[in-house]
Amino acid sequence: MFITLEGPDGSGKTSQIPPLAEALRAAGYDLLVTREPGGTPIGDEVRQVIMDLKHKGQMHPTTEILLFQASRAQLVNEVIRPALAAGKVVLCDRYADSTLAYQGYGHQTDLDTLRRIVGFATGGLTPDLTLLLDIEAEAGLRRRASDSGQWNRMDAYQLEFHQRVRAGYHALAAAEPGRWAVVNADRAPEDIQAELQRIVLERLEGR
Repeated sequence: MFITLEGPDGSGKTSQIPPLAEALRAAGYDLLVTREPGGTPIGDEVRQVIMDLKHKGQMHPTTEILLFQASRAQLVNEVIRPALAAGKVVLCDRYADSTLAYQGYGHQTDLDTLRRIVGFATGGLTPDLTLLLDIEAEAGLRRRASDSGQWNRMDAYQLEFHQRVRAGYHALAAAEPGRWAVVNADRAPEDIQAELQRIVLERLEGR
């Protein structure tokens, strides 16, 4: 089973993954945890280019799109597909929906074009379950700003960009309600974690 976590910047999804992974392993699932962009030596190098603040205001959105796909293609072929073929549960911090939300809705790039590019990069691999950790853009950015050393080039986009990203996530979730589960991320971390575990374990047990 392929599970992804998505959300606006500052939603807290990355910090929720370790306890979620621990709970799934404790329940007996053979689990692989990875992330985007990155997750492979090549992908991690691409990540450095994408996120580096020294490129703020210089990187064209098309360049950004293609760099994300390069990292993603490597991750899918080197890590995710082999793990799924081996019967593992894969838990990924961001995936293709991030491109649609950020580069599609955020940068207002044509969604049909993006879907073709993403489909090429992933070979058509889509998640079985996507968890959207939802938070208002302003609140998420305040969280990011308070995290020492975490602010990156993507965070530095204008507030209106991040508001479009959040709206984009909601549009994506509404279009595929069977795949998405929306979780309120503006509350205590332990409450968020409890809901994540419930959703994931119910879906795994139902397969």
